[in-house]
Amino acid sequence: MCVENTPPPSGRLTRRGVLAGAAALAGTSAVLAQAAPAASAAQASSRGASGRGGDLVVEGGTLLDPLTGEVTEDAVVVITRGGVRAADARNRLGTRVPSGVPVLRAHGQWILPGLVDAHIHLNTAAEARDAVLKGATSARSGSTNFYQDIAVRELARQAPEQAPRLRAAGIFVTPDLGDTILADPDLAPLARLRDGVRSPEALRRVVEVNLARGADTVKTRVNERAGLPEQDPLVQVYDHEQLSEIVAAARRGGKGVLCHSYSEKGCHDAVTAGIRSLEHGAFVGERTLRDMRRRGTYFTPTLTAIAGLAESPDPVLAERGRTYLPVLKRAVLAAHELGVPLAAGTDSSGGTVDPIGREVELMHAAGLSALDAIRTATTGAAKLLGLDATAGRLARGFAGDVLVVDGDPLADLGALSRPARVVRAGFPVPVPAA
Repeated sequence: MCVENTPPPSGRLTRRGVLAGAAALAGTSAVLAQAAPAASAAQASSRGASGRGGDLVVEGGTLLDPLTGEVTEDAVVVITRGGVRAADARNRLGTRVPSGVPVLRAHGQWILPGLVDAHIHLNTAAEARDAVLKGATSARSGSTNFYQDIAVRELARQAPEQAPRLRAAGIFVTPDLGDTILADPDLAPLARLRDGVRSPEALRRVVEVNLARGADTVKTRVNERAGLPEQDPLVQVYDHEQLSEIVAAARRGGKGVLCHSYSEKGCHDAVTAGIRSLEHGAFVGERTLRDMRRRGTYFTPTLTAIAGLAESPDPVLAERGRTYLPVLKRAVLAAHELGVPLAAGTDSSGGTVDPIGREVELMHAAGLSALDAIRTATTGAAKLLGLDATAGRLARGFAGDVLVVDGDPLADLGALSRPARVVRAGFPVPVPAA
C-alpha cells in the first residue's frame, strides 16, 4: 500500500477528539476539573491574570547558579506571577521584597533552579506530579503511546504545580506501531503496510500526524530496545536514508528529532542524518562524537536506565546492564572531554519515575565534575529543550522553579535526589515525608 497521495492530516478535524482521549488516558481531565473549583480566591489572585503563576519569596539559603558556578550565601529569590523578579544576596538584592507574599525559609539549605529531565515517559497525571516532586520541573517526553504527553503538557500550562513544563514528542516513529495505530484516525491506513513504517511515505505520514497533533519534537529509533530481553539493541531498524527522511519531515514542521540508539553504526547514521539529540548511545565512537561536536548534536545517555537494567531480575537484562554501563560511562566522559553537549535524562517509564538527581550523580560517576554534572540537568538540558531563557537558572526573567535541598550539592550530589522543597512556577509543591 502507498500513502504518498493521501493528503496531510487535518490539524482541526480530529485534534480535539484525539486530545480529549489523550487527556482521559493520562488522567489530566479529572485533575483539571478538580483543581478549578478547589482553588481559593487568594490562589486565583496569586496566579495573576494568566492564572498560571504564583508569588513567593525564598529566603535565607545558599543559592547556586549553574551557569557561572557562583555560590551566594543568605540569598533571596523573589518570584512574581511565576517568574523570577530578583535573585541575589539579601544585602545586594536591589529590589524591595513585597509584603504579604508567602515566604519559604531555606536557612541552612541550598537553593537551585528546578532540574530538567530531557528524556522521560509521562503517561499519567500521577507520573507527572511525581516527576515534579522528585525535582524535575521541566522535561522532554521520550514519546507516549496515545498522545498522553500532549495532554500532560496542557496540564502543566493550566496547573503548573501538577506537572513539569513539557516538550511533548507524541508517538514513536518506529517500524511496528502496534496498538499506537489506534492513537489517531489518520494513522489507520498504515495498518495495511506489510513491512510496517519503513517507506518514505509512511515515515513522513507518522511525522506529519505528530506535528498536526501538536508535538514539539519527534522521537525515532535506529536500534532495537535494550530493555526487552528478546531484542538485540545492536540490530539496526532504520538506515541513514530512512532517518534522513524522518529528520527532513520534522524540519519542515520546524521540529528536531531525538533518536534511540546503541550501536556505533546506528549512532553515526543518526547523527549524520541530522538528529538533534542522541539517546542512550552506549557504543557511540569517537568519529561520531566528533561529528556531534561539529554539528552541535546533544548526547542524552540515560545512565539511570542502563544502571537499572543491571538490577533487573531477568538475567539477560542484568548482564546487558552490567556490560553496557561502564561502556556508556566512558562514552559520556569522552563526549564531555571533546565538548559534545550533554543533557540529563532518566528514561523513566512504566509507572516508575526515577529522580533526575540520580542521573546527575551518574554523570559525576562517569567523570564529570559536580558542577558540570549539575549543568547537564540545568543549563545544558534547558538549552536542548529550547528553554535556556526560561529554565536552568534562578535569575531575573527565568521561571520561578526552585529546588531546595539539605546540604551542599557540590559536595554531595545525592542531595538532589532528596529535595526538601520543590517550587513550580512560584507554587510550593508539598514533598511527602520520607
